[in-house]
Amino acid sequence: MTPLLEIRGLHKRYPTGDVALNGVDLVLQPSEVVALIGPSGAGKSTLIRCVNRLVEPTGGTIALQGTDLGPLRGRQLRGARRRMGMIFQEHALVDRLTVMENVLSGRLASVGFWPALLRRFPDTDVQRAFELLDRVGLTGMENKRADALSGGQRQRVGIARALIQDPALLLVDEPTASLDPKTGRQIMQLITELCGEGGLGAVVNIHDVQLARQFCPRIVGLRDGRVVFEGPPDALGEPELTHVYGASELAEAQG
Repeated sequence: MTPLLEIRGLHKRYPTGDVALNGVDLVLQPSEVVALIGPSGAGKSTLIRCVNRLVEPTGGTIALQGTDLGPLRGRQLRGARRRMGMIFQEHALVDRLTVMENVLSGRLASVGFWPALLRRFPDTDVQRAFELLDRVGLTGMENKRADALSGGQRQRVGIARALIQDPALLLVDEPTASLDPKTGRQIMQLITELCGEGGLGAVVNIHDVQLARQFCPRIVGLRDGRVVFEGPPDALGEPELTHVYGASELAEAQG
């Protein structure tokens, strides 16, 4: 079986000389959900952004469904990005737009700039947006402005926007960082349920170790740009956590 995502020897060095990733290998099978954990500066967000080429790697290879993403440019790269739904920590919504308009913005790459600018989306896209809003718990909120929503509601809009792309892979960057514990659990449960329902794979960068253990069948620990742990939640004991975080940051990560 061809992996959904295959990363080999991934490096990222910034012009300052700082090394964010130092030879990372990661293989994700279809429908698999993997958590990335590690201290601040470990390279978790950089790894996710290298996958969709928001950050350009300086070495190694990334393949999505068997296609090497490195050489892709222009239309080919845009096509590959449509197979990857991105869910951001800061939600990345347009505050002055409605919930529905923000969700439909996920179709921009498919319908084109001018139809999207004129709000001329196909009826099938609009119907799908209503279905997704219902699924993420926002029924009846399609006409509310994004800046009138709570943090958890904004994250749900971001999830619906990613899913309307009909992706094969979700890239999720700190989905619970700005949320209270109860809402954070609800969001993680929603993401994992949606992956199961749609057969999606996901790489979730998450700062909360307990949520990673609860919702993700496989955990990858990064430290100083390297993979220092990989395994199921029950293999992540105190010695392994100390190796990932160091003693000073471990208490904060455990909540």
